[in-house]
Amino acid sequence: MDGTRPIGRGEAIRIAADTPVIVLNAALVGQRLGYADLSGLDVLELFAFMCPARFMVPTPRGLARVTGLDAPARDEEVAAFLLKATEALLALPKSNWPEQEGAWTSAQSLFRLRWPWAPLVGDHLTKPTEAERWLFSKLPEWSEGAPRPAPRTITLEAHETQSRLAQLTGSAAEQRPGQRAFAQAAMEAFGPRMVRESPNMVLAEAGTGIGKTLGYLAPASLWAEKAGGAVWVSTFTKALQRQLGQESARLFPDPAVRKVKVVTRKGRENYLCLLNLEDALQGGFAGRAAILAHLVARWAAYSADGDMVGGDLPGWLPTLFRRNGSTALTDRRGECVYAGCPHYRKCFIERAARASAEADIVIANHALVMVNAARGRELTTRPTRYVFDEGHHIFDAADSMFSTALTGGETIEIRRWILGPESGGRGRRRGLQARLSEVASYDEGGARAISDAVAAAGALASEGWLQRLGEGAPFGPIETLLAAVRGLTYARAEAEGDAGYGLETELAEPDAALVEAAGPAAHALDALVRPLVGLGRRLEAVLQEGPDWMDGQARARIEGAIASIGWRAETVAAWVSLLARIGGPATPDFVDWMAVDRIEGREYDIGLHRHWLDPSKPFAETVLKPAHGALVTSATLRGGGEWEVAEARTGATHLLRGASRFEAPSPFDYATQAEVLIVTDVKRGDMGALANAYARLGCASHGGMLGLFTAIRRLRGVHARIADRLARDGLPLYAQHVDPIDTGTLIDIFRDDASASLLGTDALRDGVDVPGESLRLVVMEGVPWSKPTVLHAARRLAGGGSAYDDRIVRARLAQAFGRLIRRADDKGMFVLLSAAMPSRLLTAFPPGVRIERVTLDEAVLRASRLPSVTRLVHESRQDA
Repeated sequence: MDGTRPIGRGEAIRIAADTPVIVLNAALVGQRLGYADLSGLDVLELFAFMCPARFMVPTPRGLARVTGLDAPARDEEVAAFLLKATEALLALPKSNWPEQEGAWTSAQSLFRLRWPWAPLVGDHLTKPTEAERWLFSKLPEWSEGAPRPAPRTITLEAHETQSRLAQLTGSAAEQRPGQRAFAQAAMEAFGPRMVRESPNMVLAEAGTGIGKTLGYLAPASLWAEKAGGAVWVSTFTKALQRQLGQESARLFPDPAVRKVKVVTRKGRENYLCLLNLEDALQGGFAGRAAILAHLVARWAAYSADGDMVGGDLPGWLPTLFRRNGSTALTDRRGECVYAGCPHYRKCFIERAARASAEADIVIANHALVMVNAARGRELTTRPTRYVFDEGHHIFDAADSMFSTALTGGETIEIRRWILGPESGGRGRRRGLQARLSEVASYDEGGARAISDAVAAAGALASEGWLQRLGEGAPFGPIETLLAAVRGLTYARAEAEGDAGYGLETELAEPDAALVEAAGPAAHALDALVRPLVGLGRRLEAVLQEGPDWMDGQARARIEGAIASIGWRAETVAAWVSLLARIGGPATPDFVDWMAVDRIEGREYDIGLHRHWLDPSKPFAETVLKPAHGALVTSATLRGGGEWEVAEARTGATHLLRGASRFEAPSPFDYATQAEVLIVTDVKRGDMGALANAYARLGCASHGGMLGLFTAIRRLRGVHARIADRLARDGLPLYAQHVDPIDTGTLIDIFRDDASASLLGTDALRDGVDVPGESLRLVVMEGVPWSKPTVLHAARRLAGGGSAYDDRIVRARLAQAFGRLIRRADDKGMFVLLSAAMPSRLLTAFPPGVRIERVTLDEAVLRASRLPSVTRLVHESRQDA
């Protein structure tokens, strides 16, 4: 190779269009070149084939780590490095290659699909002498076991909990008094319950650095071991789920034992559906989507759990194929046929459900815990002990779980579930009649209920409903209702900022058109819910009768149908209740409104919405009251207020016994490790000034900047203005909602490169754990006030007016600041670009931290003094 030379964007596009070039992340490179069709030979696709289910940060540094090569020191060296890395990956078949099985067969299929790498891969593979075991024969089957006995009633002793904690932390670990006190307080959640429908509840606010994870795993693991029960540890973010999985190695160092004792659970939509994959491999996908399906099949054969979102499938893999096919490989539409599936005995979802029934520690998330408590069919034994980490998110998770949305999108999904494909629609989805044909032929009442449900489903919104509403020609009672909602919403709502964003207005004082449409719509929905409820009862009767044709698979199929029908009947019944509100009195427990959802002026859904004014109430009823113990913990549990706020937002106020309180401040020395600067001379609303501030701060700190925004539009605007400026200084910039990379991978890249900066929104405000130099500067665009929605206005009125707003802002500021200092040797700076920051909100920051109001020039000067090894390296290169 003769070397490299700089070229312009136009020449780069011409070369890429005419010649298959080796690239790293074609989707990202193509976006930055402005050439979306860039393909070529993407090294990431080659890695996904050669090393399925292995982790890699999709950067030259990450690729160097997995290939054993030296990482390129300068951008000019990347091209030659990619060639060497390609050679290293293609050489794997000559070594002790653990993922060899199935590779030859998969490569032949990819060759037929004209995958660019297929000829090269094929040249390096040897045809096996015997037929390879294909994915569906390779996967192990799960086995059914007897129901787990109820946990024994035991009492933990303080000395044994402290002994278990010492075992987890190690004898050489630094002594943490706060962690020991936390573990002691957590013990109460694992004691015997004394009051019916009132668990032993502990609210624990423990600052960053206390060591909460091991602090609660000590009593949790001890209780599981002695009582013979499972502790469900629930998180809000996938990042913490992954961290908990890693920490569990301290409990069970042996991987084989850990696989049995610790199980991670997520919602069904996270897991690969083997039936969907089979359909895709047999021609259901075309073009690039078909290539993705085969690479996913390679991964599935070696995956630990089949988790496509946050598991061992590289998060960057689906983004390489843009929007082609990844969501169609999971069960996102509730179409599972359970025992009717030929892969049921190997299903990743069913395997995880059964594994969790025998585990000591189940790592779940808030949404799944609530779904299982409300309507879970997978749990033969209800959990009695919970740990809710990231407990400040319980309120938001419950708000989403227990809400009701009567929208066009929701109604069309139920229509599809009942009727199956219509008008020549493609796919394997089958309607109720096809799924329950054996029941219909056996039970006359069941057959009649199915027929009535199919007839009633015809009144729901159908394909093309949005276009018909736009043309003023709705069809059927539900579309007529949605048309009335649309008209009244446009008449009353005011768009915030630029036109094209969503509209909403209170469901109050309806006009004549909406009142007239509500009656027929309610009648149509009532006609649907009745046969669904009746069908559920008939299926239960068939189970009890146990006819001759009912083998184990048929029973499982009917049990699955009962659960699916039950929660859909509950959904339709909630819609009927919501319609009763139109023209009637408001219900104090609920907030109702109408909305037209839009993105950049394009409508994508319309309907009525209902949320609990206090969603912790149904959370307490469904999750807390049946439990025997619950620990709720977070670094910001009180949400910027007093303990009463924590009790109100976690459901403790709805229990007879109430909750115990524990508080442990962070052990970090914030006075010397961090400072907070409030910049006073960046004019609000001036996009140019805002972008200039981010650019100057990012360049001064030489990367390591996490930029947080409250609006995607401003994030994109700032990114567009500063990306080239940082690139000229050799500082990579990544952004949510801009780069075609999933959030988890963006964080991995940011963590791996101390010179990189990352821009993002709410998901990064409290879902990022990046200790060390990679995150040394947090910059927020302004005070994170809540958007003035109908729901927020109602809760603000009930929660104390401006004091409610202040609590939310203080909590958000505390969560954002918490990204900065993650360990004892971290140092960093928090910058708020808002002269309007009220002094009363400064209590959001830890006591002792230095807070100053300064000009942008002064903030930039201080950012330039942040400790940075990358700056020293950069300066030494310039000197050389």
